[in-house]
Parts: sequence; C-alpha cells; structure tokens
Amino acid sequence: MSMPSFESFESAALQEGFDEVIVRTWDPLTVLDTHTHPFGVKALVTQGEMWLTVGDSTQHLQAGDRFELAREVPHAERYGPQGATYWVARQNG
Repeated sequence: MSMPSFESFESAALQEGFDEVIVRTWDPLTVLDTHTHPFGVKALVTQGEMWLTVGDSTQHLQAGDRFELAREVPHAERYGPQGATYWVARQNG
C-alpha cells in the first residue's frame, strides 16, 4: 500500500469533519503515561514505530499503519528507538 500525500490525508480528514491536521514528531524512546485528549484523533504513522495502549490492548504501529481515538479515551504511548512521525487529524468540536 502506498502512502498518501499529506495534502490528500489533510483534505480527506477535513471532508470527514476534522478541523485541524498536523504533523507530530516524537523523539526516540519517548514514553507518555496514561492520559486523555479533549479531541478525537485519526492518524497515519509515516516514520518510525510506536505502541499505543488503550485499556488492556496494545497496538504496535509502524509506517503505513493508522489509528483512531475518541476524545477523552485514556491511553498511553511509547515510541521506538528511531522515534516516530505521524500525521494526525483532530476533531475539537
């Protein structure tokens, strides 16, 4: 599967009702303990790898993988030895 362009990811997200689309880059081996966000997200990992834990379930995500989280869902994040970059659409409203 080929990676879409950032512009096509952003355009599709805005059409789906997301109101902000940004690029997030995380340093190697960053760990974020359980937290929530006041917005829903839909994201596409573009470089590196990460582990996303929601409840008792952990997903290992690499370039090309997508994930979604509803607002206020408790989750933890851990990033690999090369860090990670992902494009994320946020739904604030």
